[in-house]
Amino acid sequence: MTRAASTQTATATRAQPELDQDQPKLAVSGVYKSFQSQGKPLMVLQDIDLEIYPREFTCLVGSSGCGKSTLLNIVAGLMSPSAGKIAVDGRPVTGPGSDRGMVFQTYTLYPWLTVAGNIQFGLRLRGMSRGERRDRVAYYLDVVGLSQFADAYPKQLSGGMKQRVAIARALANDPEVLLMDEPFGALDAQTKEQMQQFLLRLWRQTHTTVLMITHDIEEAIFLSQRVYVMSARPGKIKRTIPIELPPNRELEIKLDPEFIDIKRDIIQSLHR
Repeated sequence: MTRAASTQTATATRAQPELDQDQPKLAVSGVYKSFQSQGKPLMVLQDIDLEIYPREFTCLVGSSGCGKSTLLNIVAGLMSPSAGKIAVDGRPVTGPGSDRGMVFQTYTLYPWLTVAGNIQFGLRLRGMSRGERRDRVAYYLDVVGLSQFADAYPKQLSGGMKQRVAIARALANDPEVLLMDEPFGALDAQTKEQMQQFLLRLWRQTHTTVLMITHDIEEAIFLSQRVYVMSARPGKIKRTIPIELPPNRELEIKLDPEFIDIKRDIIQSLHR
């Protein structure tokens, strides 16, 4: 199949009704989470409210231990809140679902499967036909720039390449929201910046709604349209900061005075 045909096929699978930009794609309302610690309740998240709109890239930043990963696991349906609710397109989240794709910091590829095998794993579970799987895998291999590594195994890939495969696997299932838990935290500085550029291009190409948590303030500003700032434990949403930078961003923008001002503002919010 030609690239144009693969692209057309995959684009058709992602066809959606007209989006209502006034309605959040993901809504988190009044979420609390506590654990038992030495026989006493330990409050980790307190009254979390946030909304992410269709095709929006949003980052959540906060200090270590503030509950960022706990919140993302609750949104993914991997953990239940102590109180509050989460909804995707108005539908309550009660557990894991194909409407949410997840990318973790650690490499979660199946080592016994090839790159193509990893990407199509979820598609097989959904009962998609072999022809549809082949077309979908070919499209996302092209999107993440790994077409020539379709038959390679994870042990043959660099860290950045493994995360590209993990992102392709999540996107291949056509999620409504892509959830990312510090996906570049284990990469060296140069590879990390390359992956930031890659992810920004990918987001512009696929228009996927993204919620990403990170402790890297520059990464959050570079990638997102909006940043939520969390307080230390118990985690609360302290501020919501719109990122009004040009949509087409290169790494040099990190030296721009406006970028630096936003970074200073977020740092002060975290330390205040």
